[in-house]
Amino acid sequence: MSKNSPMNLAIEMAVKGKKCGEVPVGCVILDKSGRILSSAHNTLVNDYDPVGHAEINAIREACNKIKSNRLIDCSLYVTLEPCIMCASAISRSKIKKLFFGADDLKFGAINGNINFFQSKYCNHVPEIYDNISKSECEALINNFFKENR
Repeated sequence: MSKNSPMNLAIEMAVKGKKCGEVPVGCVILDKSGRILSSAHNTLVNDYDPVGHAEINAIREACNKIKSNRLIDCSLYVTLEPCIMCASAISRSKIKKLFFGADDLKFGAINGNINFFQSKYCNHVPEIYDNISKSECEALINNFFKENR
């Protein structure tokens, strides 16, 4: 994967979050032409915000940038499998493609405990690509918890 790939940029955002004391999860959203609309990391700890997940932060930023609540034809890259809250936000914002790195077998809503996108309550299912830069993404999260918990 090239140094400037979207997942590498998401990894950079995760590292930035880690330096701020956050669980290292990073996210990047691209428009249909491949331009970056937003990039974000977790802000739960520093913003005292239980919904300050990287995906939510990036979705909000992208929607504000294009002045729409729909991110049709956009791609979202995130270093960790989205939780059910983030999967729902991805569905509600109509993101076309979801790329993620490490599986989250405890809280993940795709390969983890449940598959939100197979639920009858899901109104939009993105194209899903998993295991993107998986080893780097897993190392980020695993090393964080070894060092901090």
